[in-house]
Amino acid sequence: MMQALKRVRYFQCRTMTQAVSELSVPVPWGEIRGRVWGPDNGRPVLCLHGWADNCGTFNTLIPLLPKECRYVAVDLPGHGQSSHRHPGVFYAFPSYVMDVRRVVDALQWSKFSIIGHSMGGNVAGMFSALYPDMVDAVVMLDSYGFLPTNSEDVPKAMRQGMDELLQYEKKAEENKGRVYTYEKAAERLQAANPELSEQSVHILLERGLVHVDGGVMFSRDFRINLKNIVRITWEQCLEVQSKITASVLLILAEEGFEKKFAKPDQKELIAALLQAYRDKNNAVVTVPGDHHVHLNNPENVAPLVSDFLQTKVLSQSDSVTDEKSSRL
Repeated sequence: MMQALKRVRYFQCRTMTQAVSELSVPVPWGEIRGRVWGPDNGRPVLCLHGWADNCGTFNTLIPLLPKECRYVAVDLPGHGQSSHRHPGVFYAFPSYVMDVRRVVDALQWSKFSIIGHSMGGNVAGMFSALYPDMVDAVVMLDSYGFLPTNSEDVPKAMRQGMDELLQYEKKAEENKGRVYTYEKAAERLQAANPELSEQSVHILLERGLVHVDGGVMFSRDFRINLKNIVRITWEQCLEVQSKITASVLLILAEEGFEKKFAKPDQKELIAALLQAYRDKNNAVVTVPGDHHVHLNNPENVAPLVSDFLQTKVLSQSDSVTDEKSSRL
């Protein structure tokens, strides 16, 4: 069925020790690229990476998850091997949610699960709230599904993002990116993300670099570094979160997002957001590791994700199949 979809192209490739397919989904400004693991008829699971990463972030985790699923991990626009957005366009957060809609439309998925890390978990949370009928289960890896902004900070953030884009455009020639040797590029990524293991650095660089005359350049669009102008307040977070009907599993890292990135005034809001998940009988679990624990130490995460998918997705599918069979 999947190969029959004319709008999606598949290419055979290898990653780690497992054969996978490379896919390309056409979009108005180019293509969204990604990788696919698992059987054609497997239960569909969309995997969304974090900010400035790419779909390689799931290379070590997916081989440890249930083989009955069809895992599609995408490079979000401006990341990895996917096309950059048109000049003059913001990388506004809702645009990533729309990108997910485009991908699942091309794949002809009407019901699927999502695994999202960091920013990808926030995209998963918003998508699951806007399209609750399409999502049956969500795994958020060191992510809360939403990241609230104090309402008084919204105007400042919006203006900052607009000013940064204007400055970026005025320095277009300087923003073309530097050329590195592979070793220097690896050093730069490691310096920016000191928690990454050496293996994880090489995994992310596989899709994070392009070869040019004289060396390599980072493939990501540097506009992703600019301030996000679309903010969501605490009250809006709770309202949108209440629309999620899918089962949710939050896996937080002990040395992860809250410790590394969260501002003091956000921590109380985050605690309340987590309680809102618990109040709906969703699981919130903390594991040893850092923000990239799913990539660096997938063995800390895989049993939890596997059990969740088995319980909330695969066993439910089996129950529906058995019920239909009993009626025949």
